[in-house]
Amino acid sequence: MRPFSQLLDDLTYTRSRNAKLRRIGDYLKSQPDPDRGLALAALTNTLDIPHVKPAAIRALAEERIDPVLYKMSRDYVGDSAETISLLWDQAADGRPMIDDGTIRLSDAVAQLSAAKKADAPRLLADMLDHLDPSGRYALIKLASGGLRVGVSARLAKVAFAQAFELDVDQVEEVWHAFAPPFTELFDWAEGRTEPPDVADLPVFRPFMLAHPLEDDERIDLADYAAEWKWDGIRVQLVRAGGETRLYSRTGDDIGASFPDVCAAFEEEGVVDGELLIRGDYQGGEAGSFNALQQRLGRKTVSAKMLKEAPAFVRLYDILIHGKEDVRALGWSDRREKLESFLPRLDPDRFDLSEIVEARSFDHLEALRDEARDSGVEGLMLKRRDSPYVAGRRTGLWYKWKRDPLTADCVMMYAQRGSGKRSSFFSDYTFGCWTEDGQLLPVGKAYFGFTDEELKWLDKFVRNNTVNRFGPVREVDKSLVLEVAFDSIHASARHKSGLAMRFPRIARIRDDKPAHEADTIAGLEKLVT
Repeated sequence: MRPFSQLLDDLTYTRSRNAKLRRIGDYLKSQPDPDRGLALAALTNTLDIPHVKPAAIRALAEERIDPVLYKMSRDYVGDSAETISLLWDQAADGRPMIDDGTIRLSDAVAQLSAAKKADAPRLLADMLDHLDPSGRYALIKLASGGLRVGVSARLAKVAFAQAFELDVDQVEEVWHAFAPPFTELFDWAEGRTEPPDVADLPVFRPFMLAHPLEDDERIDLADYAAEWKWDGIRVQLVRAGGETRLYSRTGDDIGASFPDVCAAFEEEGVVDGELLIRGDYQGGEAGSFNALQQRLGRKTVSAKMLKEAPAFVRLYDILIHGKEDVRALGWSDRREKLESFLPRLDPDRFDLSEIVEARSFDHLEALRDEARDSGVEGLMLKRRDSPYVAGRRTGLWYKWKRDPLTADCVMMYAQRGSGKRSSFFSDYTFGCWTEDGQLLPVGKAYFGFTDEELKWLDKFVRNNTVNRFGPVREVDKSLVLEVAFDSIHASARHKSGLAMRFPRIARIRDDKPAHEADTIAGLEKLVT
């Protein structure tokens, strides 16, 4: 456990991306199987220990640590694993701490994974009793999932690829052919086996991404095709070997949340598109992102939800047509392939993203600005001869989003962040006024500000706290924040009846009186 806990410590306190890559790579090359594979699974969020969840760990903490001390410490530290790891030795009945390598990462995972639901928490407690604070922290993070050490799944895969001198896109393409502890993956990486043949496996292929189009950039529409950028989530549908999978942009299999879409994709191939919910836009074609969000992350979907919020995919591109890999073809040729592929699919579940025709670039800009009420985020501009290549390649695809909406809102509550922000109040709930002078929350944001602005906001919260609710502080309703957001939707889950899409802090308006902030009625006029 010691090497893994040291890795987590290093990643937590290392800001440099390159340094993180080196530390992960060094760990993966120096540790034995299956420990390194389980660590890689934890870093890529593919490790699941079924009967040790955050709620069970909290229950253990409240049983073994004074509840008042734990609660106060958790509120201050901002991270449950760190709090428990530091306080636990006070309840260990004098047993010696032995994190000298006696408890191996693989042994801990094997025992906890095999334990019955009733036994797993006690087994975890026994392990914690025999570990030092660093080991306890690592074990709790490992067992509960979600390491939060500043490493994304993509970064971990890049580190793996660099450590073994592999192409990261090739790693992405075979990733789903392996499972933790990834012994076969390391065999391939170290040259003991050939790369797996994934032709008959429904594996993920890395997405082609776009660069933002800057305000002063202009492109020749003779060389580029324009498509609407829809307000859903980008997905990849894969059918091979008689199985269909639905992947998010990060390569997560989200098919369990959208079985209606998976069941309807019965033609062998790989397509790229936007996952949407049937709704009110353009004659019932595409609903709001808020409607889609109700289904995201669900392990099962009720028959009622399938009926009331049916999903469909608006297709953008095709990567594999039958068994033919067409990614090397230009966009125009792939578009023809996609148009010939579409008639084989269920029209209730799949349609084609239309090409936006414009007389000039200025005309295209006008169309983009007029499209806010049509459920689109902006435009995609794709070079007509561009192959489908993973990642962002300069000059091939551009995304040209609409200017964000903004509203002046009043800070109402603040909460500590986690990880590096655990010492700062960095998560802010803000609201707008009703006609009778009530302030109702309309959103929550935790990014958009600089490090210096964070320090200023944290100081404001501390100096203007009027009430405390556990880790949450209510503040004096005097600070106005200019909030930028992509769109706003009606929402029955919020008291204000509104929900913002991608809110972020655009500016601190300490120059503006709170009573001059925007109103709920004003925001309702922006609802799409």
